[in-house]
Amino acid sequence: MAGQGAPGAPLPVTRQVGARVRPLADAPVELRDAARRLVVDAAGKAVPFGSLYRERKAIVVFVRHFLCYACKEYVEDLGKIPKTFLQDANVRLVVIGQSSHHHIKPFCTLTGYPHEMYVDPEREIYRMLGMKRGEASATSVQSPHVKSNLLSGSIKSMWRAMTSPAFDFQGDPAQQGGTLILGPGNEIHHVHLDQNRLDHVPINTLLQLAGVQAVNFTNRSPIIDV
Repeated sequence: MAGQGAPGAPLPVTRQVGARVRPLADAPVELRDAARRLVVDAAGKAVPFGSLYRERKAIVVFVRHFLCYACKEYVEDLGKIPKTFLQDANVRLVVIGQSSHHHIKPFCTLTGYPHEMYVDPEREIYRMLGMKRGEASATSVQSPHVKSNLLSGSIKSMWRAMTSPAFDFQGDPAQQGGTLILGPGNEIHHVHLDQNRLDHVPINTLLQLAGVQAVNFTNRSPIIDV
């Protein structure tokens, strides 16, 4: 299991992976503080981060910036998770970016992502949870959900920046993301902080940890909710 070290060595916080349930009161103070910070939806409505997992378990994916090609392709595959799979398991799926909320709808349209999405425009929660800035080497990591290579992906990202109505990177390009599985209530099941743009947790691993049915990503046919 990722995060295991030598016998007796403590597990690094940045690599805690597993269905380990801990009361929020026993969690690092940073996570308790982050629960009170606000995230913003596509309509500009602000809600406390902790409200996203208060009533039921939630998979929460923090992405880098909305022009990141790796994030785009990862979110495209998150969008292939049928809503019925999440409903049957009573689990929410939430993506959080770090741009203005005005970029949420275009990004959902671009990726075909139909689930919940918010932004943390000032990156307060990113900082509180220890998500790093800068990028560790990606040579030993390959996300199964990213199809573009660095060159082609970077060109696509730059083109989208140049052709968007407002020329910006829709977030800090140096900011890394991470993934948590939280709730219901004050429970922590899984924490992973990305070290680089390809360091995503495989989606079916997240689904397994959250008790959600796995998805066959080899079938590229679009999923249609009836």
